[in-house]
Amino acid sequence: MIHTDIAEILCVKPKTKKTKTKTMEQDVKKTKTKTMKIEGEVVVMKKNLLDFKDVMASLLDRVHELLGRRVSLHLISSLQPDPANEKRGRLGKAAHLEKWVTKIKTSVTAGETAFGVTFDWDESMGPPAAFVIKNHHHSQFYLKSLTLRGFPESEGEGGPIHFICNSWIYPNHRYRSDRFFFSNKAYLPSKTPELMKELREEELMNLRGDKKGGELKEWDRVYDYACYNDLGAPEKGPDSVRPVLGGSPELPYPRRGKTGRKPNKADPKSESRLAFLNLNIYVPRDERFSHVKFSDFLAYALKAVTQVLFPEIASVCDKTINEFDSFEDVFHLYDGSIKLANGHTIAKLRDIIPWEMFRELVRNDGERFLKFPLPDILKESRSAWRTDEEFSREMLAGLNPVVISRLQEFPPKSNLDSAKYGNQDSSIREEHIDAYMNRLSVQEALEHNKLYILDHHDALMPYLTRINSTNTKTYATRTLLLLQEDGTLKPLAIELSLPHAQGESHGSVSKVFTPAETGVEGSVWQLAKAYAGVNDSGYHQLISHWLQTHAVIEPFIIATNRQLSVVHPIYKLLHPHFRDTMNINALARHVLISSDGILERTVFPGRYAMELSSSIYKNWVFTDQALPKDLLKRGLAMEDPNSDNGVKLLIEDYPYAVDGLEIWSAIKTWVTEYCSFYYKNDKTVQTDIEIQSWWTELRTKGHGDKQHESWWPSMQTRDDLIESCTIIIWIASALHAAVNFGQYPYAGFLPNRPTVSRRFMPEPGTVEYTELVEDTDVAFLKTITPQLQTLLGISIIETLSMHSTDEIYLGQRESPNWTADDEALEAFKRFGKELELIENNIIKRNNDKKFKNRTGPVNIPYTLLYPNTTDYTREGGLTGKGIPNSVSI
Repeated sequence: MIHTDIAEILCVKPKTKKTKTKTMEQDVKKTKTKTMKIEGEVVVMKKNLLDFKDVMASLLDRVHELLGRRVSLHLISSLQPDPANEKRGRLGKAAHLEKWVTKIKTSVTAGETAFGVTFDWDESMGPPAAFVIKNHHHSQFYLKSLTLRGFPESEGEGGPIHFICNSWIYPNHRYRSDRFFFSNKAYLPSKTPELMKELREEELMNLRGDKKGGELKEWDRVYDYACYNDLGAPEKGPDSVRPVLGGSPELPYPRRGKTGRKPNKADPKSESRLAFLNLNIYVPRDERFSHVKFSDFLAYALKAVTQVLFPEIASVCDKTINEFDSFEDVFHLYDGSIKLANGHTIAKLRDIIPWEMFRELVRNDGERFLKFPLPDILKESRSAWRTDEEFSREMLAGLNPVVISRLQEFPPKSNLDSAKYGNQDSSIREEHIDAYMNRLSVQEALEHNKLYILDHHDALMPYLTRINSTNTKTYATRTLLLLQEDGTLKPLAIELSLPHAQGESHGSVSKVFTPAETGVEGSVWQLAKAYAGVNDSGYHQLISHWLQTHAVIEPFIIATNRQLSVVHPIYKLLHPHFRDTMNINALARHVLISSDGILERTVFPGRYAMELSSSIYKNWVFTDQALPKDLLKRGLAMEDPNSDNGVKLLIEDYPYAVDGLEIWSAIKTWVTEYCSFYYKNDKTVQTDIEIQSWWTELRTKGHGDKQHESWWPSMQTRDDLIESCTIIIWIASALHAAVNFGQYPYAGFLPNRPTVSRRFMPEPGTVEYTELVEDTDVAFLKTITPQLQTLLGISIIETLSMHSTDEIYLGQRESPNWTADDEALEAFKRFGKELELIENNIIKRNNDKKFKNRTGPVNIPYTLLYPNTTDYTREGGLTGKGIPNSVSI
């Protein structure tokens, strides 16, 4: 194959007679104007530097280069029209990357290479507005930037001209039209120079790919929408069929990126799937992970391969297969892990797993498999996680601090349709909790905002019959809490509910459990907390994390690329907050949330997980994602016009909300200053054709199942634009950081955050109850997540909690030259300074002993919303701090 490629390159083709047809490259006329030499620098990364398997890429490209098939660039005039098309700027003479053969060397290490390039340029053509690039080599390369120097000052402007590209350039025959890039100057559509308008529109048309049919290929640059019809594997049988999410009132869902894969032969409504280990899922090439990120992802995700290694793991687990025999067995995962039986087993594993994966799986000890780092929850104490104080504190400062709400009526009421589900109101009564109320009556506690609830009842009850028909045996839970004088919460009662045995329409059957520390009552209370934790773990992973960050943000990414030009100021504002999201979501659909995927194997809703998330999406409201409004809706704050955010917290020591409101305020100030520079009034928003098209498509296609909701901003005012952009940035950055990067610190020890319950609460007189009396720990471990699922669960949780070494954090940009507008750059600097102040505030609060919820009995400082504007976390890993710009893991 290699010899054939070279032979084709060396083949001498007969010369053809040149035609008189004018093309973009033939329109450079001879003029009497002054010709300048413009020096430039092009920064690229070659394919062979990023893909160590393609060892011939460099050689083939050199052969092309020596034969004159080079990489060419043409600058496009901002002042003189193209004689063949007066709507476009005139092209300058072709220039080529210099010294390609000597500068590019075969290497397996990613790195940048800077090439010189010299343009002959007529001074009368003015500063270039864009440039065309053509790759006549054999393979693609990553184009980072072009910087031009030597232009004379014009109209008070001078200095280098920057073109920030960050795009893969495939060989020219892969494209139907030229690849071109604009300078870093931002323009509203109405302010776009005349000779740029057609190019601007053409680029958007290319990205929409409206006429592109069939399966999309890696060089296609198409952003389009599809429903979630790729989760099932109907060809495997009925158990692997999953419903299509999105496109129906019954199962609404945000849209995902289109791949164009063929329909599944067993079910034409479903899209065919790739093999499990094939990660080459289509997303636009520029949305895929960088080499560094992909390397980190592989290294961090290796243990998740246990999904296909269950038999191998089972064969090396000693004692009771698939059970932990004691908490010491669980602790041993971090102290010593599982010892492999013999060298033959190691050899078998190495045959199945690539060496890089195997090396990570066995860590630094070649005889031990799946050795995990010690989670923060265990570093201070191995028992503090079991306390009621820690159980309650994690609702305010743990990995899912976005669900707790203030109880505003007692007993708690259900919002489920009573005609369908009967009476679902709570059975908790005052006599259940009176002894734990610190001498307050329930009415007094309600009036003084002292009662709170973690309520998963309504979300889970409609699915509980189906979920419990599987190996899962769980409840729908309500947890009632009291706010104490020291600012901490304490649990008052946990209600465990099941559908009535005679059918859902007969309501629920509930039992109420109250705190106890000793005896069998204490053991029962620990189990009640575990059932509440199972509910919260599943809700966190499916709703707080996947649905409300990953899934809801993807339509914004697609719409932005389809409707906002790269030179649009709002594109420049939002683009950093979309980095890597489509790629990680595609991988999630492939291995995590698909039928029989890791999430179905490790989280209690199992095969009904994604369908359940669709039911929650029915109640999703975009404007409620603004943190102040979310806190008001959950009753955690009250309106306060004298506050910076317009709200006052009712729990002063609520770490997520306190830190979050400061971050929200900083983001909104930044967005306000930025948007106000480009949009002087409401009319500017109304007449921005790209913004209006963007918002319309976002509502009618991206979140099309909710297009008729009245709460969507009308996008007729500057305030609409500012609030919407602030919400988008908040979801992609701070909200995702708050619900993602605390997973391993808290849930890396699964008994603290069990994801599955396998049997119901033991009843007196049963064997299970006797076991609970005789050995509480064994009974506890037999109830929650079993051993193999624990290994798999911890593996994926560790992966999801990792920061990549090339992470870009809130307040940072990939390039300092992301815009040419000084006012925008100055506002961004102020944003960074404000984030630094917030970092200092967080450190002070964490060190203030009066704020007990910021560290708790386990002594874990709350740093999930610590911005980390410095570069000190560049080592990546389990840092437990830092707000990445985007949903990137």
